[in-house]
Amino acid sequence: MTDGEETKDTATGTVEEVLPNSLFRVRLPSEKEEGEGELVLAYLAGKMRLHHIRVLVGDRVEMVLDPYGGRARIVRRLT
Repeated sequence: MTDGEETKDTATGTVEEVLPNSLFRVRLPSEKEEGEGELVLAYLAGKMRLHHIRVLVGDRVEMVLDPYGGRARIVRRLT
């Protein structure tokens, strides 16, 4: 790894619930086959707000996970 370069942990998930102030509950895919995945609180990235990209319940999104856990930033709408 070079100086100034950081590794970003990305994940894809499905929007389960839309909350006020551009917050979303996103379900990550399950690592086990039988259970449901983990729920993460996610917010829209600045570029998505700037370009008025809408995210609705049921959309698949790509997120950058916070290294400290608990939150994620939605950077791309996949469907």
